[in-house]
Amino acid sequence: MPASTPDPTPGRGVFNRTRGQFIAMRVELADNPWTRLRGLIGRHSQQFPQGSALWIVPCRGVHTWAMSFPIDVIYLTRHNVVLHLEMGLAPWRFGPVRLQAASVLELPEGTLRDTGTTIGDELEIRDFAQEKSPRA
Repeated sequence: MPASTPDPTPGRGVFNRTRGQFIAMRVELADNPWTRLRGLIGRHSQQFPQGSALWIVPCRGVHTWAMSFPIDVIYLTRHNVVLHLEMGLAPWRFGPVRLQAASVLELPEGTLRDTGTTIGDELEIRDFAQEKSPRA
């Protein structure tokens, strides 16, 4: 992986509590000005396969300027409830700004269709490293 590409955070996943299924098992966190601005710019779709997600915190809107592939976008409240969805946001576009959003998940195109995620679903961003514990 090139040095300029943010490293995925191992052990994280996005779980849809409403539907009882995972949306992504490989989540990258973009939580500083540079990583939020850069996002997925400069990557190819092969570098963002199904099961991947970019969680942008804080965020109220996204763009796909200088991107080469479409993405699905989930806008989340501060309680990780799905507020708005954008399916197949094409390259060189602006997504809408949602003032109520606290963060945004960018996902490979088709993820929303494949998982049935919809407005009002409750998501959980899990850190599996913290959940692991010896079983008695």
